[in-house]
Amino acid sequence: MGSSSSSFAPKTIYLDVDGKVQKVVFSRHCSPCDIKELLCTSSNIPRTTAIMMVDPEGALVSMDPTMPTNSPNSLYKVVPLSTGQLGEKEDMFQNVLSQVAEQFSRAFRINELKTEVTNRLAMLEKRVELEGLKVVEIEKCKNDLKKLRDEMASRGGARVNCPCKYNFDDGKKVTPRRDVPNYPKYTLSQETVEALKKPTFDVWHWEHNEMLSCLEYMYHDLGLVKEFNMNPITLKRWLLAIQENYRNNPFHNFRHCFCVSQMMYGMINLCNLQEKLTLTDMGILMTAAVCHDLDHPGYNNTYQINARTELAVRYNDISPLENHHCAVAFQILSLPECNIFANVDPEAFKQIRQAIITLILATDMARHGEILDSFKQKVDNFDFTNEEHVTCLKMVMIKCCDISNEVRPTEVAEPWVDCLLEEYFMQSDREKSEGLPVAPFMDRDKVTKPTAQIGFIKFVLIPMFETVMKLFPQIEEIMVQPLRDSRDHYEELKQIDDAMTEGSSFVIKLRKDL
Repeated sequence: MGSSSSSFAPKTIYLDVDGKVQKVVFSRHCSPCDIKELLCTSSNIPRTTAIMMVDPEGALVSMDPTMPTNSPNSLYKVVPLSTGQLGEKEDMFQNVLSQVAEQFSRAFRINELKTEVTNRLAMLEKRVELEGLKVVEIEKCKNDLKKLRDEMASRGGARVNCPCKYNFDDGKKVTPRRDVPNYPKYTLSQETVEALKKPTFDVWHWEHNEMLSCLEYMYHDLGLVKEFNMNPITLKRWLLAIQENYRNNPFHNFRHCFCVSQMMYGMINLCNLQEKLTLTDMGILMTAAVCHDLDHPGYNNTYQINARTELAVRYNDISPLENHHCAVAFQILSLPECNIFANVDPEAFKQIRQAIITLILATDMARHGEILDSFKQKVDNFDFTNEEHVTCLKMVMIKCCDISNEVRPTEVAEPWVDCLLEEYFMQSDREKSEGLPVAPFMDRDKVTKPTAQIGFIKFVLIPMFETVMKLFPQIEEIMVQPLRDSRDHYEELKQIDDAMTEGSSFVIKLRKDL
């Protein structure tokens, strides 16, 4: 009861009013406005005047029911506030408001900063992924490279021969042997960059890893990585898978793939195709060139059909090798880690796929006459806005690049003839052993290097390149004239061979007569 009654007892304070003690009693339930009015009345101060109450030491005393009580020996004093003091109070209030506003602003700014930091972190994480700089991947790649070196050393560099009758193994792995592609990154000199754009480029001076870097550079330089929104790491994986799915044949190997792709890159630059074709067209040209002989077994279509191989049966004797190259190409692209077109719209990819297939199938020499005749009909009135015309041009371009070795300088071109004849002789030897027909141009007992090249240059290469020259006159000096020089070179060699043969025959006849 005591505590309850004391909580309702009035509150008493003592004021100093003009040097006299003034006792003020008020209820504990009074409002601050009531207390202010009571203080003003007790202190003879107009009610509308702003006041404050201070203790004997000058400290402010709150003017509400919670104010502490005092005694007659410690009097409170009510002081009216002047305009200046009110201004100071208002300034103080405004200052407090400003601080509060600043705190709110900081809070909102923190949210903005959080968003910005989150976005930057996401960008950095993506950049780290794209550049392949993750420590785990680098360490894993180092281990894979070591295993690869050990494997190569154990093999002793021996060539892996292709089986006679190609067995299409559905379980064959097309995934690159290294999970993280990290072939050494070569910084191409300006001299190399310029040389890559020309048919005179010497493809024999480069190791596989260097060729991979050059191909990667071509895709970046032509704007294909940006156009198709390719992940650079995926591009590396794809190129590595491509390289590992070319066999170690004398001719149809990864170096030939690089040779054809580099010539395509050179023709794109030489003919200023960036101004005439779309980036999609150039992506189709380059990708078809890279993939055009994937998993070539080293034996041509004639052998496949005559020997009734699994490929010939599978594709009904219709361009079995070229169909197989296409199948392997898209088997590789079906792997998410190797799909350079992963970010392309499905409908657009469908068209790209069909275009690549069309170009690879065009490399079957059995269709040479058909394709060249079609191009000849269009070249005099060629229309770059006509889809049929452009498709025909792309077919002729990949054909040119595929058989373009003789466009290159003699010291670059001639070793390719030796490689091709070696592959031809391997096939003809097998055909003889299996009782299959043998083409004269592949028979080691009948063909020579000059006889192999003269007819091919005169009746296949020169007519095709001269037809392309009608559309792109700038190729005459750089591409067509070297073909004419090569023809003359081999005709001279043939004359020497013929003279030596006649001399040998004369000596033999003379010996018989004697």
